[in-house]
Amino acid sequence: MKNFFNEFKKFAMRGNVMDMAVGIIIGAAFGKIVTSLVEDVIMPPIGWALGKVDFSDLAIELTEGVTIKYGAFINTVISFIIVAFAVFILIKAVNTLQAKMLKEEEDAAANAAPTTKKCPFCCEDVAIEATKCPHCTSNLK
Repeated sequence: MKNFFNEFKKFAMRGNVMDMAVGIIIGAAFGKIVTSLVEDVIMPPIGWALGKVDFSDLAIELTEGVTIKYGAFINTVISFIIVAFAVFILIKAVNTLQAKMLKEEEDAAANAAPTTKKCPFCCEDVAIEATKCPHCTSNLK
């Protein structure tokens, strides 16, 4: 049983699990911000422009106690679109940054002075300062 808890502790303390937990917490907080943005900022002017309609109140009553709240659904769809767009922008920015960093690393590697040379006798890589090949023991010029 102790081994089980040690394994779980090791799993939970790994970097990617902690990163995921932080992402979930920030995501939940971001969800509240988006909900407020949609319900309190975006939908009131849209409702006003459409004749003072409050989308959250739009519903179809089928029978007493059975209601289809399509206005709340519209708000939820708009929230989803905003979140999806924000995630798209974030991923696009991260990918652009990663591509830029990778290109800089590749450029630095391409411009770096060589550190090895080929032995003309055995064709193995040898340190550039070497005067004798460690593979075939030939003298290098």
